[in-house]
Amino acid sequence: MELTSWEKMGTEKLSDKITREMISGQHSTLARVLLAKGAIVPRHAHVSEQYSWIVSGALKFIFDNRQFVARAGDIVFIPSNEPHAAEALEDTVDVDFFAPRREDWITKNDAYLRK
Repeated sequence: MELTSWEKMGTEKLSDKITREMISGQHSTLARVLLAKGAIVPRHAHVSEQYSWIVSGALKFIFDNRQFVARAGDIVFIPSNEPHAAEALEDTVDVDFFAPRREDWITKNDAYLRK
């Protein structure tokens, strides 16, 4: 068991518009991602299933066959290996849950976010 907080996790600056705090267990990853208006998450896919909870702001999700805007209070489910991208339409706080855990984030092998 572990008790922690976002502040204790430390903030990781990925770009001039994206920062992240995260924690991983043996099988899952939980992250709070802060996106400034205009931030772009380039198209990518991963083996992990993803739940994204928009805490505040607005994030446009872009999939191969559709796109939509998720706003504060919305939860988006992204299946395993589903290509997607996102754009912050406002300053946005997004909490993401992944299973299995995001090995690329843990090892810092997530160059697509670090631009």
